[in-house]
Order: sequence, then structure tokens, then C-alpha cells
Amino acid sequence: MLIYEYKLDGSKAQFAAIEEAIRTTQFIRNKCLRLWMDARGVSRNDLQRYCAVLARQFPFALSLNSQARQAAADRAWAAISR
Repeated sequence: MLIYEYKLDGSKAQFAAIEEAIRTTQFIRNKCLRLWMDARGVSRNDLQRYCAVLARQFPFALSLNSQARQAAADRAWAAISR
């Protein structure tokens, strides 16, 4: 595993936007894991479709673009498949 470390210069608004995106991604990943735990027959495709459901249910999830939401679901599936 490679780890890259960078020092960022930005405004408080930019850092707040990054933190919000990270929290939203964690929320989506955790909701995908909860769906898998509650209904064991869930596939990777089901998690991808669940991202759209979450975006409709939770307005703050719409602030994250669809590719980032689907990447969160992919990370959840990677954790499940291990």
C-alpha cells in the first residue's frame, strides 16, 4: 500500500467542503454496509442503485456527485468481499 502525504493551502471554506464530502462519503458507505447486513442477498449492483435512493432520501447526499457516491459503494463492496 502506498501512502501519499501532501500539505494543502486553502481557505476555510475549501477545507469545510472537503470535510463535508468526506462525512457524506462515510455516511453512504456505512448505509451500504447496513443494507448488506440487513439483507444478505445484496449484490454490488444493488449497492450502486442504493446510492441513487440515498440521494433522494437525504438532501445532503446530493451535494456529492454520483461518481463519488458510487465510489463509496464500491469501497463498501470491497470491504464486504474481503
